[in-house]
Amino acid sequence: MASSPKADIVLYTSGTPNGQKASITLEELGIDYEVQNIEISKNVQKEECFLKINPNGRIPAIVDKTPTADGKAREKRIFESGALMLYLCQKYDPNHKLNYAYDTDEYWEVVEWLVWMQSGLGPMQGQANHFYRYAPEKIDYGIKRYQTETKRLYQVLEDRLAEQAKTASNDGPWIVGGRMTIADIANFSWVNWAEWAGIDVRQFRLLSQWLDRINERPAVKRGLDVPEPFTMKEKLKSKEGEEEYAKHHSRWVMKGQEADQKKHG
Repeated sequence: MASSPKADIVLYTSGTPNGQKASITLEELGIDYEVQNIEISKNVQKEECFLKINPNGRIPAIVDKTPTADGKAREKRIFESGALMLYLCQKYDPNHKLNYAYDTDEYWEVVEWLVWMQSGLGPMQGQANHFYRYAPEKIDYGIKRYQTETKRLYQVLEDRLAEQAKTASNDGPWIVGGRMTIADIANFSWVNWAEWAGIDVRQFRLLSQWLDRINERPAVKRGLDVPEPFTMKEKLKSKEGEEEYAKHHSRWVMKGQEADQKKHG
């Protein structure tokens, strides 16, 4: 069995679902990496130094400084979490721990569920977060619209896991094949924030069990605490903590939106 290649990677991230996808992937693959905390609350992601890494001004991103096979220096940037996860598996997962061999049926299924999450679950739950937690006006239509769509997508995952359970091993089911892959990590990173969108994931039995299995993994626990401890679930245990957490995050979300409106409105 081949060992993971040595890597020299810098991760630019923040403690969000998308950021956690990247750090969990790195932790699961056992790759050494340096962390740069991009303080979204201070709009660091819109500063020129970061825009050179990701022109869209969003986290996560990596810069891979690992020399080429012939020893030449290089700095390869990768932005967008889905692209980043595929890149890390292609370059640093020779044993296919988190993906399958290229061009197998399972490989393309992983890609399908990764893109499904990137184009559906992430954006829809992100909007549910916004209308439920951040919007200065509580617009019932917006809240219901995006919470309902998020629940519909959770049901798609529930149905997928039910289908997979028919042939699953004792530690399954998983989204693709008989083990956890980046398809699971990508979707987990958003489902794990369900309560922040005002959604009770416990109404989805298999999805809840899948969520618990992933949360129990040591590498996942480490990845969730990058670049700082993940406190959302603990904060939501009390009304005071919930209000404090919401006020802090709402402040920087709305500040960033105002800056974008001033520049692009």
